[in-house]
Amino acid sequence: MKKEESQFNMIDWWKKVVLENYANFNGRAKRSEYWYFVLFNLLLIFVPAFALGFLSDLVGAESFSIGAVALYLIILLGTFIPGLAVAVRRLHDLDKSGTWLFFYFVPFIGGIMLLVWLCSEGTIGNNKYGRDPNAPEDVIFDFEQQPLEQQ
Repeated sequence: MKKEESQFNMIDWWKKVVLENYANFNGRAKRSEYWYFVLFNLLLIFVPAFALGFLSDLVGAESFSIGAVALYLIILLGTFIPGLAVAVRRLHDLDKSGTWLFFYFVPFIGGIMLLVWLCSEGTIGNNKYGRDPNAPEDVIFDFEQQPLEQQ
């Protein structure tokens, strides 16, 4: 039985991004899809790395540190493409091109501007990148943001 998105938890959003939309750069992503992916990804990276680092200090074996770095790299490489894809889809929800991600490389201001955009509410109704992910299934919008008749 498949859950509705309104019932998704953090792990469900992460699985949706990584398993269902691995390299999908088309369409739009809700704020919840993006931020739950980011949060769970951070937990997935830092909790095991912290635990292995703590064990390394406790036991005095460097093999735990090497394991933490290896685990970190595996998770980072495995989620890099889905992370880019969901960020591009999140910008699409704001009616912005994915190339705006390069704005991150502008010192100080670029990262802040992207953070503000990624936290902002998306475009209401359809835009050139697709259907509004927050709209109910039975409501259709045209590109001028005007509701059309229900089908």
